[in-house]
Amino acid sequence: MGTNQWVWNELTNTNVAWVSRVFSFEPADLLNPPTPTQDFDNYVYRFRFGTFVDGYVQIPARVLDIKNDVLISRDVTLKRSIFAAERHVSIFRRLSELIEHSDSIVIGGERPEAIPRDVFEELIKKFPNTYELDRYAGARVHTILSEYLDGMKDARGRYETYLNRKQMALTRTTKLDLSVLKKLEIEKYVLIRDMINDALATKQNLSEGEWQQLMLSFLLLLFPKYIKVLENITIHDYYSDPTKKTNRYIDIGLVDANGNLDVIEVKKPFDDKILRKSLYRGNSIPTSELSGSIMQAEKYLFHLSKWGVKGEETLTKKYAAELPTGMKIRISNPKAIIIVGRDQIGGTEMTGSQLLDFEVIKRKYANMLDIITYDDLLRRLNNTIDALSG
Repeated sequence: MGTNQWVWNELTNTNVAWVSRVFSFEPADLLNPPTPTQDFDNYVYRFRFGTFVDGYVQIPARVLDIKNDVLISRDVTLKRSIFAAERHVSIFRRLSELIEHSDSIVIGGERPEAIPRDVFEELIKKFPNTYELDRYAGARVHTILSEYLDGMKDARGRYETYLNRKQMALTRTTKLDLSVLKKLEIEKYVLIRDMINDALATKQNLSEGEWQQLMLSFLLLLFPKYIKVLENITIHDYYSDPTKKTNRYIDIGLVDANGNLDVIEVKKPFDDKILRKSLYRGNSIPTSELSGSIMQAEKYLFHLSKWGVKGEETLTKKYAAELPTGMKIRISNPKAIIIVGRDQIGGTEMTGSQLLDFEVIKRKYANMLDIITYDDLLRRLNNTIDALSG
C-alpha cells in the first residue's frame, strides 16, 4: 500500500479525510480521483480548496471545520502556516471560537470588516511554538505538583510561614514593639511581590479560572481593608428582562470590616489588553478586552445597587457561616476593582503619551472603578516596601 493511500481509504470509508488535523475534505472535493489500479507511491491529491470571489479566496467553513467561511485577500500568499500552528493547532478554529457570529472571517484586502494583513501576520507569530508549548506543559505540572511537594514556591505555604514567624515574634514580646511589627509588615509585602513576580513569569498559561484561584491567595493581603473573599456570588437582575428575574454571577466579591460588599474582576496578565495599537484621532483608546471588563463591572454594580435591602438580606443569609458572627452584608454605593493586563503594547513598554491616555481612562471611572494593571500592582508593592523601609 502506498504511503498516500490512507487518504483515499478515509474518503471511501468515512466520506471525509482530515489533513494535518486542520483541513477536512469530502470525496466531491477531489479533482483527480485515483483509477482502480492507481499507484499511490507517486500519486498527488488535488482538492478543491476554495473559489475566487471579488479579489478574495473564499474557503467554505466546512473545509476548516468551523462555523465561518474564510475570505483571504489574493495578495496574501496561501501556505500551511497561516492555517496550522505548531502541533496541528487550527488558527481559524481558534478565531472562530472567539467570535459569536457566523459571518465570514475576512483577512486583508479593502473590506471594512477585514483583519488587516499585518495584524493577521503578527497574530500568527504569537501562536505558541513547540518550546512555548513545552513550557506551558511544564507550568501546568509545576502548578499541580506545587500543591503536594515541598521546595516549590507555594503562596499559601510561604504565607503560613510568614504568619508563624509573626506569631512567634509577638509572643516573645512582652510589650508592643512597633519595629517588630514594621519588619513583619515589610516581609509580608516582599512576599506578595515575589509571589506575583513568580506567577507572572511561570504561570501565564493557566486558564482564567486557575489564574483567579492563584490570585485569591493574595487579595486580602493586597487590599487589607477587606476581611473576606466571597466566590461565585449570585445576584438578581430585574432589568435585562422586566418580565422575569435573571440570575447573574460575580466571580469574586470582597467584604470589608463593616460588611460593605465590593466587586473585583481578576483577568489574566496578557500584554496588549489595555490600549489598542492603532490611534483614534491621535489618541490611544481602550481595547475591547478592557472596555468589556469595565462594562461587566458596571453592570454588576448597577444590579447590586438596584437589588438594595432585599439583596443585603439574601446575601447575608447565604454567607452567614462565612462571615464574623452578627455581621451583615451591606450594599452601599459598591465599588469595583479590575486587575487586568500589563503596561505593554506590542511587546514594549507604553510610551509617555500612552500612559497619559491610560491615566485619563482610569480617572474617568475613578468614582466607581479602580483599574489596576499587574505592573501597577508591583509598583504599589515596591512603593509600600520602600516607604516602610525608610
